Amino acid sequence: MTNVRIYVTYKPSVFDPQGETIKNSIHALGHDEVADVTVGKFFDVQINATGDAVEASVKSIAEELLVNFNMETYTYEVREG
Repeated sequence: MTNVRIYVTYKPSVFDPQGETIKNSIHALGHDEVADVTVGKFFDVQINATGDAVEASVKSIAEELLVNFNMETYTYEVREG
């Protein structure tokens, strides 16, 4: 069993309205040192495979279901336990 976390975020060229709203709220709290906020989502997935099969599963899951490639991109990491 392999535990994977898939991160889905907006592409850098796409305006992130939630991130901008959160950044403005942080500034309203007096934290002007915060330069930018990006909002995304993650999915914890347990895959009954190892090695290259994990990568193939993640690619298929992300590209066919989780990611809107017009405005989003993804990365993933294999996690312990």
